[in-house]
Amino acid sequence: MIDNKKVCVILPAYNAARTLERTVAEIPMDVVDDIVLVDDASGDDTVAIAARLGLHIERHPANLGYGGNQKTCYRLALSRGADIVIMLHPDYQYSPRLIPAMAALLASGQCHAVLASRILGGGALAGGMPLYKYVANRALTLIENLLLGAKLSEYHSGYRGWTRELLQALPLERCSDDFVFDNQMLVLAHDRGFAIGEISCPTHYFPEASSINFSRSVTYGCGVLKTALTWRAHRLGLMSSALFRR
Repeated sequence: MIDNKKVCVILPAYNAARTLERTVAEIPMDVVDDIVLVDDASGDDTVAIAARLGLHIERHPANLGYGGNQKTCYRLALSRGADIVIMLHPDYQYSPRLIPAMAALLASGQCHAVLASRILGGGALAGGMPLYKYVANRALTLIENLLLGAKLSEYHSGYRGWTRELLQALPLERCSDDFVFDNQMLVLAHDRGFAIGEISCPTHYFPEASSINFSRSVTYGCGVLKTALTWRAHRLGLMSSALFRR
């Protein structure tokens, strides 16, 4: 808890058995009040390990996709009284030790959303990010900043925190159930005028860490561009988007 605000960490999990215990072991429980894991029909021992670790578990009987998993995560976190929600991948790619800094920024009232950026600090390539992903990240971020009129260092980190106020205000059910959910959620936050902050985050790419393949990355990149272009067209009155309709 920070400033009497309940902090909940959500873990959208899919086949995370090899890395879950390492991830949870580094979550600072002097700050975190609740940990919620949503398992998206994994085929390994993710649920059994989560139960042994004492996490609150929800299991999808069928795979709903990365975005569908997060929707369940956020619903559960809010229903359990969270004031601050930190979304952390259970694949140990991001350091859980940054949770206090992210939660403090959100509790301060200065930010409604916080991204843990792999680009700030320049450590993405040193941490093992594939060169093609780094180049695509920088290119997509440049285009999005131009279209949205924002100045973020990256839009594609899977490590992010939100206030209860923001989560209750965004129409998350309109977002995709696939990987572009992350980007749509961020553009919605920008569209509604919520303040978005960033902190530098080291990241580690290794065989056990989850990562989408090249073809899925291309699909994600196209979805990102479509989201930003749709937002700009909607704001200019050239089209009406159900995603961004108030």
